[in-house]
Amino acid sequence: MRTYQGIVVDALARRRFKGEITVENGKITRVEEKEHGNDTFILPGLVDAHVHIESSMTVPSAFARMAVARGTVAVISDPHEIANVMGVEGIDYMLEDARKTPLKFWFGVPSCVPATPFESAGAVLDAQAVDRLLARKDLHYLSEMMNFPGVVYEVPEVMAKLASAKKYGKVVDGHAPGLSGVDLQKYAAFGISTDHECFSYEEALEKIKLGMKILIREGSAARNFEALYRLIDEYPGSVMLCTDDSHPDTLIYEGHIDKLIRRGLEKGLDLYNLVRAASVNPVEHYGLDSGLLREGDPADFIVVDSLESFRVLRTFIGGECVYDSGKVLFEAEASPAINVFLREKITVADVKLPVHPGKVRVIVAEDGELLTGQELATPKVEDGNLVSDPVRDLLKLVVLSRYGNDPARVGFIRNIGLKEGALASSIAHDSHNIIAVGVKDEDIVAAVNRLVENKGGIVAGTPGRLLDLPLEVAGLMSTRSGEEVAARYRELNAEARKLGTQLESPFMTLAFMSLLVIPALKLGDRGLFDVTKFEFVDLFIDE
Repeated sequence: MRTYQGIVVDALARRRFKGEITVENGKITRVEEKEHGNDTFILPGLVDAHVHIESSMTVPSAFARMAVARGTVAVISDPHEIANVMGVEGIDYMLEDARKTPLKFWFGVPSCVPATPFESAGAVLDAQAVDRLLARKDLHYLSEMMNFPGVVYEVPEVMAKLASAKKYGKVVDGHAPGLSGVDLQKYAAFGISTDHECFSYEEALEKIKLGMKILIREGSAARNFEALYRLIDEYPGSVMLCTDDSHPDTLIYEGHIDKLIRRGLEKGLDLYNLVRAASVNPVEHYGLDSGLLREGDPADFIVVDSLESFRVLRTFIGGECVYDSGKVLFEAEASPAINVFLREKITVADVKLPVHPGKVRVIVAEDGELLTGQELATPKVEDGNLVSDPVRDLLKLVVLSRYGNDPARVGFIRNIGLKEGALASSIAHDSHNIIAVGVKDEDIVAAVNRLVENKGGIVAGTPGRLLDLPLEVAGLMSTRSGEEVAARYRELNAEARKLGTQLESPFMTLAFMSLLVIPALKLGDRGLFDVTKFEFVDLFIDE
């Protein structure tokens, strides 16, 4: 039996008091008010309501060490990224590695593998496979239903997956950016209960009024807290907090869900509503086995220094202190790497684009957004080929399958901002093919070929000076520590900025330029894709 004293923040009763918590066998057995005690604050442990661990570029065992240092005790995790590369084997890898840590990982079953039929992926999870996975006790919900057209038009395969979730009594997560009106009503009516893709207050409000929970996302690239934070006080029972995709440097140097608590407090939001969004709502919505400071609950709680700085001093999971004053108190050795990467090296001839009359469709990236614009432009011509034009910030974008040696697909993009060199990555949502952008064809080829040598990762630089971060687990994650990965990733970001980009998170932004389910214009390994029309389009438009 152990006791802990401090100012207890009871979000359920909306009160705080000097008290003492008694813990026995991992459970809270008593919560008592006391006249004396220290002035630190005891709160329920924080929960990330939607996260892809793979985006941290670390395996779950390393992610857990970064998360507990920020007061996170549990995560609702969608292993969608590795499933697109390695299917069920990838999902099982995540579960196995996660079990080595005390952090509570609540994994779901990816609903859209591949995300669309319009790209090459490493695996297919059809309705039968999804049903078998949902039947398992170690997988707890149906992950984000990105195929919202499939729901609206009642595609049989999609309907079967939703029916399986209903059969097993498991929550269904949503993903429907920009969906509204009658189509949204139909989407919600099929039992899809959440959405983390709201870019505006009005969009979120429409979904809340249909009974959906809104996950306010603040990741490394997509940041929607500023647009949506008012909902926390206005609809406290209908919001949760999540990161979705957060890179390791963000987790270590900026924070996790704790940083959103701080920002909310700075904006004058109600403390209890913030704690409800960060702890209570995800625990209740997903049936998560995480405690909320009630007698009989698992002893999952945090101690913070004040309600202004909200600096986490200690984190407890199951009654055990897993983080104390700057030190993580558990070790975990990563599971051996698994991977699928079949691409061979390319040459300049593979990315050449012969001159063509007329203009080209151009992807317009937006810093901090997954949405893209589109416009028309006349590309630069050299020696009978279309090339990048850094003066106009019109750069060549290349996507290649990692699962074979199919021809490269070439397009153009604005707002990356490179003046020299190239960036390349095997993190390219959602099928995780190879994506690269560069100032010269030779730069692109050199960066891509370094990725091929490493069997995945990220690369930045020029042919004479390439920096890389190998990601040996499915081309998505490293088995190294979060600190090592974050430090190297910062070096690559710094190199990208030396090359000219001003993007807050250039590799994260690049990774979403091939995501064929978020509007408007994207480039996949089979061609240029108009998401608003949900069809391939020609690069060229004749004048």
